Amino acid sequence: MNPPVLLVVAHGSRDPRHAATVHALVRRARSLRPGLRMETAFLDFNLPSVPGVLDRLAAEGVREVVALPLLLTRAFHAKADIPAVLRQAPPSLNVRQAEVLGPSPLLVAAVERRLYEAGLMPGDRSATGVVLASAGSTDPEAIAVIAETARELRRTGWCSVRPAFASASLPRTEDAVRALRADGVRRVAVAPYVIAPGRLPDRIAAGAAEADVLADVLGPSPELARLLITRYEEARIDKALAAVS
Repeated sequence: MNPPVLLVVAHGSRDPRHAATVHALVRRARSLRPGLRMETAFLDFNLPSVPGVLDRLAAEGVREVVALPLLLTRAFHAKADIPAVLRQAPPSLNVRQAEVLGPSPLLVAAVERRLYEAGLMPGDRSATGVVLASAGSTDPEAIAVIAETARELRRTGWCSVRPAFASASLPRTEDAVRALRADGVRRVAVAPYVIAPGRLPDRIAAGAAEADVLADVLGPSPELARLLITRYEEARIDKALAAVS
């Protein structure tokens, strides 16, 4: 029997860099599992849409789909938007929603990769403070996950790590940068904790004007590609256990 199709569900953006980055990430994940069928769909702004892909898969005779939210936290999109659109799937499809990507040690590793690619070295950690800048959320669970991720990053050796948010929550990136300076941190780096470019990542970059280093978005990093496969396999295992019980 064919394994379930992996459907990566991204938010979508009017910024063309967003969809291009999502597709690059899925291509990288596909290279890790060439025998696994992967599809990409968007909630808004971009095509193909989630209902459109689900209808096409059903018409092709696909029966099993694992829908993976391309999200770092379980905020509104993961709790409401994506389940709502998945419920519209054709009745012939068995659709299972995988967990969101975060939290995960692989995400911490991806953040560090981007910091090193921006010019830092592992030996710089003890003298470098990091602003972990996310898009932002009003969901307390999502904010708590960002704070815990900042703590996990701090445990890898950076002298200080402060979370910041581009919208909905405080502090803003520029305020976190200034707070680290006020604490006497010699070097400040901003690490965008976002997957793809867009309006909010641009806001993070603008807020990093007074920082010494600005890392890139997580994008198609090897760690993120591995995490897509991990969440897919976890959803498959959960389903198998549920069927046994």
